[in-house]
Amino acid sequence: MQQSATTPARQRRISVSYLYFFGALGGILFGYDLGVISGVLLFIKPLWHLDSFAQGVVGGSLAAGAVIGALFAGRLADRYGRRPTIMVAAVVFTVAVLGCAFAPNYPAMVVARFVTGIAVGISSATVPTYLSELAPTRVRGALSTLNQLMIVSGILIAYIVDWALSDAGNWRLMFGLAAVPAVILFAGLFSLPETPRWLLKTGREAEARAVLEQTHRTADTEAEMASIRAVIQLDTEQRGRLRDLTTKWARPALVVALILAIGQQFSGTNAVNLYAPTMFKQLGLATSSSLLASIIMGTVKLIFTAWVFLMVDRWGRKPLLLLGNVIMALSLLTLGVAVMTMGKGTGTGLVTLIVLNLYWVGYELGWGAVVWVMIAEIFPLKIRGIGTGTASTVLWAATFAITFLFPVMNDHLGLSWSAWIFAAVSVVLFVLVRRFVPETKGRSLEEIELDLRARAGQHVG
Repeated sequence: MQQSATTPARQRRISVSYLYFFGALGGILFGYDLGVISGVLLFIKPLWHLDSFAQGVVGGSLAAGAVIGALFAGRLADRYGRRPTIMVAAVVFTVAVLGCAFAPNYPAMVVARFVTGIAVGISSATVPTYLSELAPTRVRGALSTLNQLMIVSGILIAYIVDWALSDAGNWRLMFGLAAVPAVILFAGLFSLPETPRWLLKTGREAEARAVLEQTHRTADTEAEMASIRAVIQLDTEQRGRLRDLTTKWARPALVVALILAIGQQFSGTNAVNLYAPTMFKQLGLATSSSLLASIIMGTVKLIFTAWVFLMVDRWGRKPLLLLGNVIMALSLLTLGVAVMTMGKGTGTGLVTLIVLNLYWVGYELGWGAVVWVMIAEIFPLKIRGIGTGTASTVLWAATFAITFLFPVMNDHLGLSWSAWIFAAVSVVLFVLVRRFVPETKGRSLEEIELDLRARAGQHVG
């Protein structure tokens, strides 16, 4: 995984849009495989006679693998660099999704999904760091939000593919097409640079300056170099370790990251992502109509993610999180009431579609894009790799819990009570965000770190 001494940044100038498109393509890997299983389940459930527990295992196996991938992502990213780590994830992903496509039975599918999850976990922890460290401060939030935009695009593409192939029942091709963005990502990363912060941290100053000249205004290059050096100087005592996350100056960042990581999943997002077609079919819609309803939801998700992409550096992170919580809580409360009072039928399915679209408006306003932005920018440089890796590990553990338990929960409690439980979580998250989450809009990564140290009473020069 060793990089050459000469980066692409020194050989030719690459547009910023090119840098971030390929960097955020990892989000499509995440999104497509997250979304595709929702359609696949409709076909393998009768084929392999899967009960609610077995469905939860298939749905949750991706997240279980992602826990492992995210756990090691920080160490890989800090030791070998952000770019090579993403490239390895793309290779593993390609092999694993082809394993899903050719799985002969239920156990083989679970194993292939687990390995796919390892690759997704690595990329989900590393891509946001890669983007945030390449981005100039003035656009960092928007460019990091691009990762979430690509995740949502991947989910929508998966929904469209599921619907297009539903008449043929070709669930194997649904999986196999996931290899396409992985191959594009792997090839594209050969022409992209490593991040200047990682290069400076490893003593490669000339390469770091060349990359900064690509991604920042020329007048900002030396000031940015000096700012990064100042923070690196504070971090030279020892390499970041897991125990450093609990030090006095880093603890506030850890608390924020854990609230965001756990809260994002316990808001119910992946219960809807993975099982929406199953829910629609349960409420009375046909298979094709259920998949078409998912496409409508995916389109709403994409529209509002794009809106946040434009507004995150104007509105700030915290107001969007709070607004999102209010909308999610109200929509989930309404969903529970509608399902309980209306019973099964096409009308209930349509009302559910409307209410779930409102839920996605709230989620994408705050807890979709903003969580990934803040996790990437809240940790100090010394522990950024380990911190984002730890946060992603926790996030994926929470994802596993939700994707595994929701089919069982829905089977035993019903959709109404499941929706009300997620609504209660949104209320709790509103309180936690107001109390603990700081605003980071318009502040450089170095300013955020220096503020954490100053609050802890540490001398910063």
